[in-house]
Amino acid sequence: MNGKENREFWAVILGASSGFGGATAVRLAKDGYNIVGIHLDRQATMGNVNNIISEIRSAGSEAMFYNVNAADQFKREEIVKELKDKFNGKAVVKVLMHSLAFGTLKLFIPKNGEQPLTHSQMEMTLDVMAHSLVYWTQELYLNNLLTKKGRIFAMTSSGGHTSIPFYGAVSAAKAALESHVRQLSLELGEMEIAVNAIMAGVTDTPALRKIPSNASMIEVAKKKNPRQRLTEPEDVANVISILCKDGGEWISGGIIHADGGEDCVSYVG
Repeated sequence: MNGKENREFWAVILGASSGFGGATAVRLAKDGYNIVGIHLDRQATMGNVNNIISEIRSAGSEAMFYNVNAADQFKREEIVKELKDKFNGKAVVKVLMHSLAFGTLKLFIPKNGEQPLTHSQMEMTLDVMAHSLVYWTQELYLNNLLTKKGRIFAMTSSGGHTSIPFYGAVSAAKAALESHVRQLSLELGEMEIAVNAIMAGVTDTPALRKIPSNASMIEVAKKKNPRQRLTEPEDVANVISILCKDGGEWISGGIIHADGGEDCVSYVG
């Protein structure tokens, strides 16, 4: 399917203002998709949001952006109702991407007088970074907005199967997210919708910078990665673009490594 044929379709990007979500929004716009962007930004970072919107429109695509909490049930319902009204009930959402990076980075077992992860912080992290994928998919499906042969992508990381200091709640969320991907792949199979988790390599994004000892993670990743560099958001966006092409719907239910081979390297001498 070429860009001109994609013009009637929309991609909904959760976490569209930076990192993987922002890069993918721009890439899919260049592929012809119109973009619905959900993001949560303060005034200080709105400049980057506006730049992304400008790039989308420069590519000839429409952009509808909402500065709201993507995990808020009422905001989600409001946005989907607005989309349903705009599209007159037509199924036009061909792509849904989940790229929400908002969780608590604390130890389970506290040390040196630190506060441990709380019940509410654990629940919030899993709700935002995992369960919200299910709720957005349900909302779009129940309002007949998802097209047949669509694509759903969820951003995971190596933390879904490894242990990283302070990353416990997010690691649990990534593991849950991957489980949700498998279940959605099963349940949406009759619509030929492909659902996959995308596992990027270590990428220098605002989310990474919030992880304690991120500088060490960056240095180790550069040594581990066979390409001898970090993953870039555009690398991931290009992989998603390829998976959105005709025939890509047969790839479903798995974890796609978009990391240049980083995760399979277990030793750096």
